[in-house]
Amino acid sequence: MPLHVVDHPLIVHKLAILRDKATSVKKFREVVNEITLLLAYEATCSLPMDEVEIETPLCRTRTRMLKPGEVVVAPILRAGLGMMPGMLDILPMARVAHIGLRRDEHTHLPVTYYMNMPTSLNGANVLVVDPMLATAGSMCAAIDLLKNAQPASITAICLIASPEGEQRMNKSHPDVSIYVGAMDERLNEKAYIVPGLGDAGDRMFGTA
Repeated sequence: MPLHVVDHPLIVHKLAILRDKATSVKKFREVVNEITLLLAYEATCSLPMDEVEIETPLCRTRTRMLKPGEVVVAPILRAGLGMMPGMLDILPMARVAHIGLRRDEHTHLPVTYYMNMPTSLNGANVLVVDPMLATAGSMCAAIDLLKNAQPASITAICLIASPEGEQRMNKSHPDVSIYVGAMDERLNEKAYIVPGLGDAGDRMFGTA
């Protein structure tokens, strides 16, 4: 499935604030939350709905609502946690699956150090969130884990991406839709996105 760049003036403006190295930790968190809300709006356009009957102040009518229990948000720790307030603001009914991954110093491959998921993801629509789609190593590893639980669909939501990350996702998980705020130029020798915004986790949690 294609990568969708949500090229909206509000997102472009807010990404410029995140990219600025002078942006404070407090402001960085706030803007991540705001961009996440905008991306989540686009990424959830195909969620399944049920027909329901409700009573308005004037009459009974039929309308549609999201299927209960069908949405799961899966942040990739730790940086993905910074996107959770925005995701849960727009999807307060969502369940949450936490996935902790770190890079092995010798093999440079992602290693799972923590995983806490709902009892069953069978039939669920999972939204995986991580600010950066750089090499896509963590994203691919997280999706591998999630697919074992047989969800109905998986969608990735990231603030920014690299061409290298998109290429790897297309190769490893062509069935996963990806929504990003921007496609940047490239990765540098340390696998950071350029021009990027630095280490999203460090900037969100003040550990830079």
